[in-house]
Amino acid sequence: MATEPIRLEVIIGSVRVGRFAPVVADWFVRRARAHRAFDVGVLDLADIALPADLSDGPEAAVFRERVDAAAAFVVVTPEYNHGYPGALKNAIDTAKQQWRAKPVGFVSYGGLSGGLRATEQLRQVVAEVHMVSIRQTVSFHQARKRFGPDGETQDGAAIDGSVRMLDQLAWWAEALRTARVADPYPG
Repeated sequence: MATEPIRLEVIIGSVRVGRFAPVVADWFVRRARAHRAFDVGVLDLADIALPADLSDGPEAAVFRERVDAAAAFVVVTPEYNHGYPGALKNAIDTAKQQWRAKPVGFVSYGGLSGGLRATEQLRQVVAEVHMVSIRQTVSFHQARKRFGPDGETQDGAAIDGSVRMLDQLAWWAEALRTARVADPYPG
């Protein structure tokens, strides 16, 4: 394990009014904060006014600084119309070099598919910005039925998957952090 905590930013990809994202994200953030490898922050896209035209400005600059300072990411995404939210694509496009040679995991939710189509589409996008996609994912099928009023879930596959994903994310984050220091990424 690294002696220095790994800065993990959890990105909440939904900005819709009435979204279920905070329930899923809060559950995952509690799990991530309990993991000894990580120092966890949250980037909630509903609270960040990123310009849709990708122009520069103070919000975009602050966002890029947070992305640059992180060593790992987890994207919490719903599946809307068989895909991921537009605000999430806008956020990915707002930064460029700041994503490179860093690992990303996915926590998805939705109806019967559990957001898995959104995750698979996002794997293509993050590969294009030179990120390393973690194989293990967490998904919640019919998510609103999976959480109790306390924000906890008894979904064994999700609980187990979150442990595996965080362990894999820590391994990749440390390996890539070491590599970036030894030899800057040529992207």
